[in-house]
Amino acid sequence: MASPAPLPPAEIDPGARLVLAEHLLACESAVACARAVVEWLARRHGAPTACVGPGDGAGASVCLASEGLTGAQQAALARAWDAPGSPLAGFRNRPGARWLAADAVEGAAMPGGGLLAVPLGRSGAPAAALLVVGLPGPSVPDDVAWVASCAGPPMARQLASDARAPRRPEPDRLLRRVINAVSDPVLLTDTEGTLLFANARAEGLLVAGPDASPGRTRAVELNQRLFRETLAQGGMSVNRREMSLVDPLEGMDLLFELATTPVLAPDGPSVVVSVLRNLTDLGRATQALGESYRQLRATEREARSERHRLDRVLDSVADPIILTDPAGGMVMMNDPAERLFAWPHEEGNGGEATLRRVRSNDALFASFLANLLGPVNAGVSRWKSQLTLDDPDTGAPVPMEAMANKVLGDGGELTGIVTVFHDRTEVLERARLLERVKEVSSELEARVQSATAELAEQNEKLRRQAIQLEQASAAKSQFLANMSHEFRTPLNAILGYTNMLLQGVSGEMTPPQRRNLTRIDSNGRHLLEVINEILDITRIEAGRMPLHLSDFGIPELLQEVMAEMDPIIARSKLTVDTRLDEGLPGVWSDRQKVKQIVLNLLSNALKFTHEGGVHVAAEYQNATGTVAISVKDTGIGIDVSNQEKIFEDFQQVDSSPTRAYGGTGLGLSICRRLAAMLGGRVSLQSAPGQGSTFTLHFPRRARRT
Repeated sequence: MASPAPLPPAEIDPGARLVLAEHLLACESAVACARAVVEWLARRHGAPTACVGPGDGAGASVCLASEGLTGAQQAALARAWDAPGSPLAGFRNRPGARWLAADAVEGAAMPGGGLLAVPLGRSGAPAAALLVVGLPGPSVPDDVAWVASCAGPPMARQLASDARAPRRPEPDRLLRRVINAVSDPVLLTDTEGTLLFANARAEGLLVAGPDASPGRTRAVELNQRLFRETLAQGGMSVNRREMSLVDPLEGMDLLFELATTPVLAPDGPSVVVSVLRNLTDLGRATQALGESYRQLRATEREARSERHRLDRVLDSVADPIILTDPAGGMVMMNDPAERLFAWPHEEGNGGEATLRRVRSNDALFASFLANLLGPVNAGVSRWKSQLTLDDPDTGAPVPMEAMANKVLGDGGELTGIVTVFHDRTEVLERARLLERVKEVSSELEARVQSATAELAEQNEKLRRQAIQLEQASAAKSQFLANMSHEFRTPLNAILGYTNMLLQGVSGEMTPPQRRNLTRIDSNGRHLLEVINEILDITRIEAGRMPLHLSDFGIPELLQEVMAEMDPIIARSKLTVDTRLDEGLPGVWSDRQKVKQIVLNLLSNALKFTHEGGVHVAAEYQNATGTVAISVKDTGIGIDVSNQEKIFEDFQQVDSSPTRAYGGTGLGLSICRRLAAMLGGRVSLQSAPGQGSTFTLHFPRRARRT
């Protein structure tokens, strides 16, 4: 416990001091005196303030007045003032102010750092009361020292007088108890909305103690802001308006009616008394009543709509419907029934005949009802029969199926009969057609049996032809494979000798000889390429093209392809570049087949591109686990109608003998078949005049088949 040093003199309004001094002299009780002191200091410092002194009971101290303290904090201060050995009990016989740390008094911790305790009483006598102000440091403000010196003597006098007088509730305390007993929140604030006093209901909404949870603190801060905004909107006048607050405990939205009344305080400044009336339940009840009213109106509309719908049911049904009373008299019928059973009101051509037909229909209907209403069928609720009525206009017979149902009341008595007629004309016509269909079906069945026998014979012929075609295809493939092998052996020898002659093994040659040998070598290599393509096709068709799987890298493979195609690229005078994705992984597949496909695609791009360039790119698609190698050119492009055709054997866009580009038409076919063997595919994106992009998609790790 430290002895605080007084603060330098502060500028205090002399008028405010004079008002407080006059009020202290006029106070008739210690509680009123304590209330004036606490309110005056609380307004000046905005800090929690309390005055502790003797209470009504047998020597027990109480909190005579407080601002900004909860009931628990007030009780803790009163207990500490009485408890021997407590930091506050020492002030009874010790003059001078002391500053205590925030946790010095259990249960009375104040926000701001600590509390300043100042004894109140006559000079040289034990303290009659204790003034407690929540302050951040040990310095004694000048106004606190002045209030203690000014209020001490009258406070001691009043307490002594109160001790001699009969015990009765002080007006201020009684007023507080009355206000706390009010179920509505009651507040006293200044014109800015700063809380000066609040009853228990208001404290539950607008006051959060130091030990409050973060959620409650945020809810109280929100309520304080909403209250100040609503109070500022009303100004300094008596008015009522609605405002929304948050329940700090439940987190629910609450609706209040705020009633404010400005009041002039004893020391001069204006304050505002606010009363909050909870309208939440009223609003919910109003909302529920409105919802019930809307549901009632909706039910009424639905009932009216249902009645209208029921009124239109009979007229909307195509079958005649008649409602009769228990005696068989007609009560109601729809339009189709009126046409058959209602007497015509206007007689025209054939009116007598129409009337006769209607009477005949009535007689048949009466006879039908007699079967249901007779004593024999007294316990039967439904009767069904077939009638043949007359069309009143044409006299044509109308076959009808009539079904009558008894309508019983709550007591089981017969209240009416509903009869529904169904025209059987279509049913009879369908029966006749069914018989005809059966006859035609029998004829068709005989024809089908004959056709089935003929088809079986044709299928057998087709099966034999298919076997012959398979044998011929196998023989063709074997022949092509053998012939290709036989062609390749002497052709390789021709190319070898030609290469030797070009290298000068047999001596120097004249330029014409070298030019002719070069042509022989070029055409021989072209013929070898054709033979190799035919051999590849036959081996793939025969299933004798094996897969040789190994680990290899795409960058090295593309370097080999570019090196082999370098002479052709140089002759084409085109720009050829490559782009590889960073971190392109290694591949487990048939390296030779991947290389053959890329070589073929690049060769085609160079063949059909006259200007511009060719772009080769490789990327790894992690989502599908596939590698994509694309060859994009700026050549002539391919129309959509021919994009599937070029992947077929021996097919080109221009297959005429006068075509501008050579080739066997097997390159892309082989590429697609090799890609399928790798578990991938070759895709094409192209348009005439806009170039083409061929892309090889194959899995990074191939599976053996």
